[in-house]
Amino acid sequence: MATVNPALDELGTTEPLALVEPRLFRRALVSLWHDPVALISILAVVALAVVAILAPYFSPYNPNHIFLNGLSADGAPVHPDATFLLGTDPNGRDVLSRLIYGDRVSLLVGVVATGLASIIGVIVGAIAGYVGGIVESILMRLTDVVLSFPILLFCIALITVTGPSTRNVVLVIAFGYWTYLARIVRSLVLSLKEREFVTAARTLGVGHLKVLRRHILPHLVPTIIVYSTLGVATSILIEASLSYLGIGVPVPEASWGQMISQGQQYFQIAPWLLIAPGIALIITVLAFNLAGDWLTDLLDPVTTEIGR
Repeated sequence: MATVNPALDELGTTEPLALVEPRLFRRALVSLWHDPVALISILAVVALAVVAILAPYFSPYNPNHIFLNGLSADGAPVHPDATFLLGTDPNGRDVLSRLIYGDRVSLLVGVVATGLASIIGVIVGAIAGYVGGIVESILMRLTDVVLSFPILLFCIALITVTGPSTRNVVLVIAFGYWTYLARIVRSLVLSLKEREFVTAARTLGVGHLKVLRRHILPHLVPTIIVYSTLGVATSILIEASLSYLGIGVPVPEASWGQMISQGQQYFQIAPWLLIAPGIALIITVLAFNLAGDWLTDLLDPVTTEIGR
């Protein structure tokens, strides 16, 4: 009968600690049951995602359709009524429809940009931490250079060069936000590569790429999940800021930042133009931040064990 390496048997070889924890799911349910704030935030995130995916079904009208009755006789936006539940904008378009499609744009940019940033950060951080030496120095100095710029100003500079579009906004945010996870991943990999199960894998002749892919990277899953959840909120805020300045999502595509920028010009006669997208943005960012805080507390024992 083949013998089992004690280090590998005790610490695991391929599965991340978060996934082999038998009571993690139950602990999550118990935590949500006793934490109504976290439960509401998770439900809000799920609701926002459902609305974004099914936007054509929830939206009463085409968000870019200009209604002949969308403006009053003096050319002002129409107040909320039975036809337009949140009124119309200065172009005669339904605010509720644009608000729903703005949710789709915000979540699309937030999730995709954070996903790309996470991929870049994991790759750079893992290589820097595992290889070390001059490779680590070069990658970390590059990270420090990007970190030295305020992320919003960095994104504004890049989008000014590349031009406003949804794709460019996603790429710019991803390029400016990967550095935070890269530093975290590097520190974790520096610790993990000295653990017994990694040493045992090397002794058995496992290649470096396989060691990274099967024995180190899976253990980073809790950290990546927490970072990504919090990162979505930041990406949404950056997209809204760029659109507010007129260099983000191009018109006529709906964007909450763009709606806020337009609404502030009509605040006295049409306050719903500013209030509706402002509340939507606050709720979305708050929901993702609270969900990220809950995930941090839930996965903290796992990440602490990884760092030992």
